[in-house]
Amino acid sequence: MNPIRLLLAVAGMAASASAFAPTAFVHRAAAPQQRSALQMVQGQGDSYKKVFVAGGSKGVGRLVVDKLLAAGSEVVALVRSDEAVEELSALDGVTAIKGDAMDYKSVEGSIDGCDAAITTLGGKMDDGKYVDYVGNNNVIEAAGILGVTRVVLVTSIGCGKSKDATPPSVYEVLKDVLAQKEKAENVLSKYYTNMNWTIIRPGGLVSEPETKQAILTEDTMAIGSIHRGDVADLVVQALSSKATEKKILAAVDPSIPSTANPEGRTAEAFALA
Repeated sequence: MNPIRLLLAVAGMAASASAFAPTAFVHRAAAPQQRSALQMVQGQGDSYKKVFVAGGSKGVGRLVVDKLLAAGSEVVALVRSDEAVEELSALDGVTAIKGDAMDYKSVEGSIDGCDAAITTLGGKMDDGKYVDYVGNNNVIEAAGILGVTRVVLVTSIGCGKSKDATPPSVYEVLKDVLAQKEKAENVLSKYYTNMNWTIIRPGGLVSEPETKQAILTEDTMAIGSIHRGDVADLVVQALSSKATEKKILAAVDPSIPSTANPEGRTAEAFALA
């Protein structure tokens, strides 16, 4: 197969967004008197009234916004451009805030008052800086300080133990961005043990209508493609599922043929209920 086509088929695993240079993890002392609304509804585990979305201007994040609105949640979206603010502000139930995920204070100010947070940040800019670690780390840290204990982080197959599932030629191309995503995963899972976090690792992203056949799985060898709409659907389902708390899950669609899975290997679906 043409190698360019192969890379295009799987390059969606590196989610696109503005990016920032990695920095060391810095712990900020929590403000003891702040209390999120999540602390009042957290025990329900089935709905979140106000959800912060980082990366909500395009790709999976933009579709997450639509699905949250359809589920009855309000959305606060931090976006970088005036155009994105205008587009999202036109939607009933969305508060769009112009800001930069590299700036911790922008993230903290936007997430304050939310019940939960979803971040789909990722990508690399022309200056070589990544958002995959710093932007996601800012979301995680701000959530922790403000008491927003429900966080869903969207990364990619190829991170952590799922490295072995990724074809070597593909991993070689994506290894730098995957390393940044994995750093964010490690911060969330190792340092924020009080959070009810979920990490979702999609396979190769496809920009076509969703199939509704995609699954989440704990199988670290799962590999394949998935439509962006199906990723968004699984993210929103996972948000309200207690079964996904403190879980790392791959997201793939067994109904889509994938060059990364030529043998058609299947994985056991994770039960959300």
